Amino acid sequence: MRKVTLTHRFRRKVRSRDSVFHPHNNNYKWWLLGNIMIGTFMAVLDATIVNVALPKIMASFGVGIDKIQWVSTAYMLAMAVMLPTSGWMADKFGYKRMYFLGMLLFTLGSLLCGMSGNEDMLIFSRVIQGFGAGAIQPLGMAIISREFPPKQRGLALGFWAIAAAASVSFGPLIGGYLVDHFSWQLIFDVNVPIGLIGMAATVIIQSEYINKNVRKFDLTGFISAIIFLPLLLYALSEGNAATNSDGWSAPYILLCFAISFVAMVVFVTTELTVDEPLLDLRLLGNRNFGICSLIMLMFSIGMFGSTFLLPLYLQNTLSYTALQAGAVFLPVGIIQGIMSPTSGYLANKINPKWMLIVGVLLLAFSFYYNSSFSFLTEHSYIMTGLYIRGFAMGIIFTPLSTISLSQIPREKMAQASGVTNTIRQIGGSLGVAILTTVLSTRVTYHTQLYSEALQPNSAVYQQVKKGLQGFAATQVGSSPSISAQQGETLLVSHIDKQAYIQGVDDDFMLAAVVTLFGGAPVLWLRKKKKNV
Repeated sequence: MRKVTLTHRFRRKVRSRDSVFHPHNNNYKWWLLGNIMIGTFMAVLDATIVNVALPKIMASFGVGIDKIQWVSTAYMLAMAVMLPTSGWMADKFGYKRMYFLGMLLFTLGSLLCGMSGNEDMLIFSRVIQGFGAGAIQPLGMAIISREFPPKQRGLALGFWAIAAAASVSFGPLIGGYLVDHFSWQLIFDVNVPIGLIGMAATVIIQSEYINKNVRKFDLTGFISAIIFLPLLLYALSEGNAATNSDGWSAPYILLCFAISFVAMVVFVTTELTVDEPLLDLRLLGNRNFGICSLIMLMFSIGMFGSTFLLPLYLQNTLSYTALQAGAVFLPVGIIQGIMSPTSGYLANKINPKWMLIVGVLLLAFSFYYNSSFSFLTEHSYIMTGLYIRGFAMGIIFTPLSTISLSQIPREKMAQASGVTNTIRQIGGSLGVAILTTVLSTRVTYHTQLYSEALQPNSAVYQQVKKGLQGFAATQVGSSPSISAQQGETLLVSHIDKQAYIQGVDDDFMLAAVVTLFGGAPVLWLRKKKKNV
């Protein structure tokens, strides 16, 4: 009798649990949102946590910025390649299965990154991470958009954005602490327990959803995509690499550009003409969705590129520790996290175009504001620009996502989110590659300019040289001949540092211009109707 009673109690608990996580339960979609936020937090965390560790990784492996940028670029590139296929695979095999597989790949890639003994192994492991993140982010967005009704979708996407904002805030801070007090390997190991929790939550909470109308796999589009994107980014990053003496005119660089262009033409033509494309580019024909996608592409270039460069400037120029460099991003995510759900709520009440216009102007101004960095820049000046940037990003992305999906049919949500996330990752990859290339070019230009401006026979030059020689003699205790060499070394070092800072400033100015012109199409968005 007691055994029967215990069995009934167990069954009652199981039924209670099933009722909470049943798709028809009113609370199910909120539990599902929490599950998706875990995966989003983990995927975005690793895109931001690694930036503060780049100087240490460069020193550990003895490589330059042209090589180490692939630690970030490979991750975003793998995501961009995976994003178009994630929608088809979810339709074919189920959203829950594919979301779980994405979490598994990301966790495995994180473990391998922490075990990497050289830069090539690290980059390869980052590719595995990127494949996992390429399934997590678009499927998470599609699942939320499918489960929440239109009147709650803006609010749900706002809370979903909190996970990304939390990663932006705490990722660099956690990474800086781990790098300063332990090792850079731990910035990847920290993802492993989060991944295990996310996989367990996926198994318990999510209900499977399989699209009955599965389209054929677009093999031509897939092959052309995996040729087009990697070759384009490789050519952009190698154009000014230290190992490339011929520069942009190198035969293999020109060949990569040519093959990439042909593959891009094949990809676009295929996606626009086949009945069942890998990435439904015809959705870009929807006015709001197409304009929002273009805006997202341009914004991503500036945001990802600047986020990659700022920790390098802080640590290499201002001698910030990794923890100090990571701490500057904390207010950005907090401000963005507060503004994202607020802007999502307001986007359902007022015309979101005005919020986007204000956000574009503020974001472009924040980049312009940072284009005046020097080796004497105060901490308060750096933080002011980041405050403005966090506020701008908080009022931009939730309305942008809401407007872009407002006219997309429910059955097209997975394809739409795949297009949106692919464009964002392509923009981020291009941003890191372009701004890194521009940085190398401008640093070389300013170094030559400053070196030519030196007049060894001038009184000012001799005075500065004598002062530096005296500094070396009194502070280091060097002999006159050695102190003279040390004085010249200090002078050259100062010129190199100033050229590097000027190159960073030029990058931020470029990001401001790209953001301003990229946000101009906001004016052509259709006004939101009251009855929608």
